[in-house]
Amino acid sequence: MHKFRRYRQISLLGVCLAVASCKVPAIVQQRENKSVPQSYNNNRDTTTMSTIQWRSFFTDKNLVDLIDTALKNNQELMITLQEIEIARNDIRFKQGPLSPTVGAKLGAGVEKVGRYTSQGAGDASTEIEPGKEVPDPLMDYTAAVFANWEVDIWKKLHNAKKAAVTKYLATVEGKNFVLTSLIAEVANSYYELLALDNQLEIIKQNIELQKNALGILKVQKEAARATELAVQKFQAEVLNSQSLEFEVLQKIKETENRINFLLGRYPKEILRDKNSFLSAVPGTVRSGIPSQLLANRPDIKKAELELVAAKLDVKVARAEFYPSFGISAAFGLQAFKPSYLVKFPESILYSLAGDIAGPLINKKGIKAEFNNANARQLQSMYNYERTILNAYLEVSTQLSKIDNLEQRYDLKSKEVAALTRSIGVSNDLFKSARADYLEVLMTQRDALASKLELIETKKEQLNAVTNVYRDLGGGWK
Repeated sequence: MHKFRRYRQISLLGVCLAVASCKVPAIVQQRENKSVPQSYNNNRDTTTMSTIQWRSFFTDKNLVDLIDTALKNNQELMITLQEIEIARNDIRFKQGPLSPTVGAKLGAGVEKVGRYTSQGAGDASTEIEPGKEVPDPLMDYTAAVFANWEVDIWKKLHNAKKAAVTKYLATVEGKNFVLTSLIAEVANSYYELLALDNQLEIIKQNIELQKNALGILKVQKEAARATELAVQKFQAEVLNSQSLEFEVLQKIKETENRINFLLGRYPKEILRDKNSFLSAVPGTVRSGIPSQLLANRPDIKKAELELVAAKLDVKVARAEFYPSFGISAAFGLQAFKPSYLVKFPESILYSLAGDIAGPLINKKGIKAEFNNANARQLQSMYNYERTILNAYLEVSTQLSKIDNLEQRYDLKSKEVAALTRSIGVSNDLFKSARADYLEVLMTQRDALASKLELIETKKEQLNAVTNVYRDLGGGWK
């Protein structure tokens, strides 16, 4: 009769917990949008340059050596690798609760209870051996093993582990994204350094040209064929070009330091071939189709994995509304005297218990965490969609830029050639007094600006090809 009453009470408690857990909020179901346009510029060729390894994509040996050093020493990359290690350890942490927790215990203690208590009165009247009462105070010696295990009937622990694994994979993709970004940044800084070297050389040549013209003016002034105004104008132009030279020298130093920072080292000379810059031919661009971005771009794959992890986190948070079922057990030896520990079966200790626990009243905290998990899931979904959109727009922008820069470079090259020829013509006319000094001055100034712009355009061309390689997902494989 007593057993039946006990079972009925346990059953009633289980029913109460089940009823209390019935009103569980629903998970927000909203499917992410993965659709992208079918092509960039009506080009359906599926060949993409993103599959090319970066060592084959970059042909400048000095640049390849710099990238190699950056991949070994860059601090941001090292930080990302530690994030991967943290995520890997989190998987092990989430794996723990899936298995029983087993421990061992060796303990000694002492207890003194009041004489006029139920335990004290009972101890005083109990004889362990004839003529001997229970010791007062009472010692307690224990040697036992114990185990606890939560039965994962709602898949809460399994989903938590899956979420940890997915987050680990997301950190790996994050590392890949840092890789491709780092490679592109080193390459772009290297091309900028080469451009500055060439601009510095052009400025030096222009200074020599201006000094020669200034010398001619001084001779003509002595012959009363030129004025002091012309001499001072040319002198100012020489000084302006000389100041521009130091401005470029400072930019070179800043760019060298930026590259050294990416390489994780203190200032050191950057080896490069300064003479091959203008003759460098940008690589052939093969963009493939937009849908390939979903598989090639590490940041898109990272955002997708974060979305999967966020959905699993919602399931984990939802499982908190349900009752949990735990099992605990212990086995060992226990006695109030060390010599009694080896007396069997009197000193044997064992226990086995199962319990059901669930929230009954204070569900606000659980509900708030569930709502937060739902909100984070939506955040991850919108971030995933935004990452896809941003990837497509980046590639589209760079492809358009490459086409426009090609046309611009051709026109700028013709402009430089025309202005270079005009310098010789203006000098000849000036010597024969058929052109004034202002025409010579403006011709040299226009030629200098045009040459500097041509170098800048070449740099932008090389950067655009590097950027589209990065934006297509190249560099990390």
